[in-house]
Amino acid sequence: MEWDVPDKVIMVEGLSDKRKVASVLDEEVEIRCTNGTISLTKLDVMVDELIGRDVYILFDADASGEKLRKQFRRELPEARHLYIDRMYKEVEDTPEHHIASVLLTANMKVKTKFTSKRMEE
Repeated sequence: MEWDVPDKVIMVEGLSDKRKVASVLDEEVEIRCTNGTISLTKLDVMVDELIGRDVYILFDADASGEKLRKQFRRELPEARHLYIDRMYKEVEDTPEHHIASVLLTANMKVKTKFTSKRMEE
């Protein structure tokens, strides 16, 4: 490859979600936004760019998030789906320590300050 891209990609819905996830991660991971609903054409282009990479789906726990998950399940069946607790509804409103525990289940490195908070609970 002529330029260095991380092997891991996390798909989120919006920029606020991207910022929240980035604030927890302690490794280089590309975070991409769908910016809400996504056309089939745009999704096809995105899927072509993601082939051969470890893709993780982290969408909101609501109807629009589920709709996007269904699209990605169809078009990118090898992607791994990560879920926040339904009580938080949106990724951007989810506490960092909860996002950290979700990312840890996918063997991603997170900042230690979030893992120590998790241990206290």
